[in-house]
Amino acid sequence: MARSRPEMLHDDVAGIARAAEVLRGGGLLALPTETVYGLAADAMNGSAVARIFEAKGRPTFNPLIVHVLSLEAASELAEVGTTARALAAAFWPGPMTLVLPSRGRVADLVSGGLDTLAVRVPAHPLARAVLEAFGGPVAAPSANPSGQISPTLAQHVVDGLGDAVDAVLDGGACGVGLESTILAPGADGVRLLREGGVSREAVESVVGPVVAELTPGRVEAPGQMEKHYAPRTKVVLGGAAAPGDVMIGFGTTAGDFSLSERGDLVEAAARLFATLHAADALAVARGAQVIRVADVPEVGLGRAINDRLRRAAR
Repeated sequence: MARSRPEMLHDDVAGIARAAEVLRGGGLLALPTETVYGLAADAMNGSAVARIFEAKGRPTFNPLIVHVLSLEAASELAEVGTTARALAAAFWPGPMTLVLPSRGRVADLVSGGLDTLAVRVPAHPLARAVLEAFGGPVAAPSANPSGQISPTLAQHVVDGLGDAVDAVLDGGACGVGLESTILAPGADGVRLLREGGVSREAVESVVGPVVAELTPGRVEAPGQMEKHYAPRTKVVLGGAAAPGDVMIGFGTTAGDFSLSERGDLVEAAARLFATLHAADALAVARGAQVIRVADVPEVGLGRAINDRLRRAAR
């Protein structure tokens, strides 16, 4: 049976006020960030946070990212050392998450049983307006069923979660289109736990070389599961399209869709999840067995794009 629609909110004063009201009432709010749409709940309310895991079908050992308005607000929830402050100065507000020692002030479920907290200061004006109106931290993973394609449009949220969400604040398409880069600064340097909207090169220009730990034995941050971001249709990377395949092109490689005809990695990142949604819908309509994706260069944002595609292909 098709789910009914959640309450749809406009990107205006009334919509922002209603969004904050939903959060204060322990509800689930889908809201836009510069990366993807997040499924937000009051990070201090254990029952509300539990609803996130239930709505997404997300394993409880997979921690959530807490969104706050400022570095000062992050410092109230976690211990922010010198390296973390340098990263924050360079990339906040923006698509970077820091995994830091937790002060234990949010609901236990947020950290997935770890003694660390993943925290981010978003740049999207609507997300910031909601945080200001709400007046506290929110836990907000991507607003999609666990393991499936992340949402970059309000309609993606409605299609994926339906009335498991209380309200959706529609802010149009997300500008970055990839989840945040996740970093864990420590005494021995900075570990890269997830490629994302801030390139590895940009991070290393601030703190020097990082150590990539993208699929560890123990999940320390969101996005480290081996299979993730997956459509219903099998994804195959590279090679020539076979008859009947749905093809996603890049640069000079054409297809049914293109991540960027210009070969622009920023454009490709912004289009990635929306293109996977559209390609999956076309594959289902055609009865196609494969979505084939053209090669994307393994540089800059291309690393984050390929990370998502490899996990989708598993």
